[in-house]
Amino acid sequence: MSMQRSGSGWFETLLNNHTNISSNGEVFSVKVRRTNVSTIVETLDKVYNLDWFTSASKNECTAAVGLKWMLNQGLMQYHKEIVKYFNARGVSAIFLFRRNLLRRMISILANSYDQNAKLLNGTHKSHVHSPLEADILASYKPVINATLLVPNIREVEETTKKALEYFKSTRHIILYYEDVVKNRTKLAEVQEFLKVPKRELSSRQVKIHKGSLSKHIQNWNDVEKALNGTQYESYLYGDYRRTQEPTGWGTHQATLLKFWL
Repeated sequence: MSMQRSGSGWFETLLNNHTNISSNGEVFSVKVRRTNVSTIVETLDKVYNLDWFTSASKNECTAAVGLKWMLNQGLMQYHKEIVKYFNARGVSAIFLFRRNLLRRMISILANSYDQNAKLLNGTHKSHVHSPLEADILASYKPVINATLLVPNIREVEETTKKALEYFKSTRHIILYYEDVVKNRTKLAEVQEFLKVPKRELSSRQVKIHKGSLSKHIQNWNDVEKALNGTQYESYLYGDYRRTQEPTGWGTHQATLLKFWL
């Protein structure tokens, strides 16, 4: 389960780089698959049975099969039934958090802009595989509504807090996107959690918004003023400095869950 632009696409490419792991992407982006609880369960059954139909062509078995599920794709609405399904089927959850929600906001706005602008030769790409493509997409500097910035951050926190509360009874592991970027031993923890042989994992994806946030926001002074003196002030700083946890939340600032059987 994820919120858009949380690093989930990159993380999934790392998982799929493992010969014994198969993650099937954002399965519930198709609305008909999440019409009601019955269609959701039917879709989940199909995903978790895929290896029965595809394993004949593989050199190695699939030890962990899963999917990516966004919080706004029926997950919160039917959480009671979905938790029941997870626990009955032995599904495990990987929680991938993003500490810096300001960076996520920049990514959301830039990606939304490119859906219409199509900066890469008339083609929209949510993820890129070359530094040149990354620089082209990063050339767009969004304007952030400084008045709504703090309320928007709090709204994301509330949504993710609910998700964690809803799914706390599932077997899970907690990660931070920033920690995975700078410390690849975190990937070893994930593989141990999924009970697969430990391997070096790689991805061809290239990060789009690198370096200081001040060069990626058009109205930087307004944003800086809005966050200075708040519990989110640390979001203004470098790429992967540790940010302050939201008050009363501890380590539960989640923006991603992935599910495995």
